[in-house]
Amino acid sequence: MLFDTPAGERAWSRRLGILAGLVLATGSAFAAAPLTLDEAWRLAESANPTLRAARANLDAAEGQLRDSSGLLYNNPQLSTDQTRRRVPQAGQSDNRFHEQTVGISQTFEIAGQAGYRREAAVRELAAVTESIDEVRRQVRAEVEQRFYRVLILQRRIETEREALSAVNDAASAVKKRVAAGEDSRLDGNLAAVEAERGHNQLAVLDEQLLQARAELATALQLPATTLPETVGELRAMPMAATLETLQAAARERPLLRSLEHRELAARNRLGLERSAAYPDITVGLSTGREGPYDTREQFTRLTLSVPLPLFRRNGAGIGKAMTELTQAEIERQSTEREVTAQVNALWQRLSSLQGRVKRLGESVLPALDENRHLSSTAYRAGEIGLLQLLLVNRQLLDARRDYLDALGDFIQTRIALEQTAGWPNFAHEKNK
Repeated sequence: MLFDTPAGERAWSRRLGILAGLVLATGSAFAAAPLTLDEAWRLAESANPTLRAARANLDAAEGQLRDSSGLLYNNPQLSTDQTRRRVPQAGQSDNRFHEQTVGISQTFEIAGQAGYRREAAVRELAAVTESIDEVRRQVRAEVEQRFYRVLILQRRIETEREALSAVNDAASAVKKRVAAGEDSRLDGNLAAVEAERGHNQLAVLDEQLLQARAELATALQLPATTLPETVGELRAMPMAATLETLQAAARERPLLRSLEHRELAARNRLGLERSAAYPDITVGLSTGREGPYDTREQFTRLTLSVPLPLFRRNGAGIGKAMTELTQAEIERQSTEREVTAQVNALWQRLSSLQGRVKRLGESVLPALDENRHLSSTAYRAGEIGLLQLLLVNRQLLDARRDYLDALGDFIQTRIALEQTAGWPNFAHEKNK
């Protein structure tokens, strides 16, 4: 046997130590300190891939603005010409010499293209900045929704465990009374079935909580083995803003501001394409020497070239820019209507949920808590039967479930309303 020698005992102890270390390491991999909402937001804003991808677009928009802000859009062209000549002479050897020319040319836009291009780049940069703020709000709202879903499920499990404890106590008492002949086997079966139903409901909630924690970890880009728990307060706090305030805030939502900037950028690009139909002027200046060495002449030449717009008037570019402008106008207008309708609908739903939460919390739950206390006392005194006791406990558990469901719906609707309305208006942060 393994324990027959001291060496065997030491080997077995080492194996147990290694196994215990693996178990502790595995447990610590899945354990995580409970997160607050602020901590979850901070993690999401630093690691969320959607937000990081949106911020990456900022470099392209800034580079476009730098290019359009130059003194001239077209770069000057430097040219040089080296010519070797041979001039035959009667009765003499050929006269050979080299000629050199150096020149520079610059193309100038004459129809205001630089202003259109610069304004379009400014608007595009503003649109990207607003879209980053919009994505940031969406990420925060998504994290907040997942955060409170975990919190609600944790509270649901606490409620189910409390109810299950009461049912188990009742089942134990009934089992003793059945054994003593004071209650029937029917009462014992009812208590046992109710306890098993409670265990089953608790298992279902544990599975839902596991999924919700995994979804929150994905949004926060946590390690695959980390399933966070959440801590916070669950209250149906009324909105501090009125419907008129939310509608006004919705008109200033980053999404709508971004669409407005994109529409203005498209309008300036249309102006740029229309002005591109006018020909650019190219001015050139060159200097050089030509002729044989003994009679070499130095010259300076000024050239001016203008393309003749006879066959191509930039119709394709103008048509494409007009299409983009029309699409931008349609998108902005339809989004404005959709946002306004969503704010109104979510406001009505939030008002209804607030009333439900208030009725359940202030009227139904206190009465059922009192009923449970009275029924427990009456059951111990033999004034009521098990069926009545289980009925009261079931009503209380169902009411608590309804309350937590309504509270969860209220919180999710409030988050969606704030996201849709872009409220409150956060100051722009520097996006890097």
